[in-house]
Amino acid sequence: MKKLFFTITVIFSFVICYGQRLTQITLTNGNSDIITFITEDAVIINITTDGKIIDWGVAYNGSRFNNYPGRLEKYMGRTVYYTENDNEAWRGKVKYIGRTAFTYYSSYENELFKGKVKGIGTTLVDYYNSYDDAVFKGRIKNAGLISFSYYSSFENEAYKGKFKNVGTSVLTYYSSYDDKAYKGKIKSIDSHIFSYYSSFDRPEYRGAMKGFQMEYFINGIKYLLK
Repeated sequence: MKKLFFTITVIFSFVICYGQRLTQITLTNGNSDIITFITEDAVIINITTDGKIIDWGVAYNGSRFNNYPGRLEKYMGRTVYYTENDNEAWRGKVKYIGRTAFTYYSSYENELFKGKVKGIGTTLVDYYNSYDDAVFKGRIKNAGLISFSYYSSFENEAYKGKFKNVGTSVLTYYSSYDDKAYKGKIKSIDSHIFSYYSSFDRPEYRGAMKGFQMEYFINGIKYLLK
């Protein structure tokens, strides 16, 4: 009996570790940040913070120097879509990519959530509601075990609406009072500090991040800075 229990525990742990999971956050200079999941078939799924699928594919391996971080190659496997016979909020949306099923909020659920991604395989996604702050209502609140918070409409103009927390990680940004070349850009993720060339530097450098690294692994999630 103990052996059977141990076997079930190992299998369950394997599913949790190697099933669908959030793998990357892409931070842009605006509120168009991207949340990325990877499926058990190693397919990468990019979605917006308000729950719309942008694209999907497999990791690009065309350069040994990795000059194209975040670039995807076309996934050639099974892709199935919802049909005209399905709920109107689902029609034309992707239903399966490989072995991973996708579900969406239907037309008879919360109007704010209608058509947004509800599930990626076993990972459930929910959202801030209509009674929440205006800059993040309708945006992703939880994806599986990862929770998200955003700077509110009462915060500095340069970073309101941007990620404040991704799981246990705290994100800060340069404010509207900082140099115009980098105001609103990511300042720190936990203990990782980012600096930029200022408006007093050479024109071709202004606003560019100092250093060449664009990818950072922090608390189990990869951050891609663009």
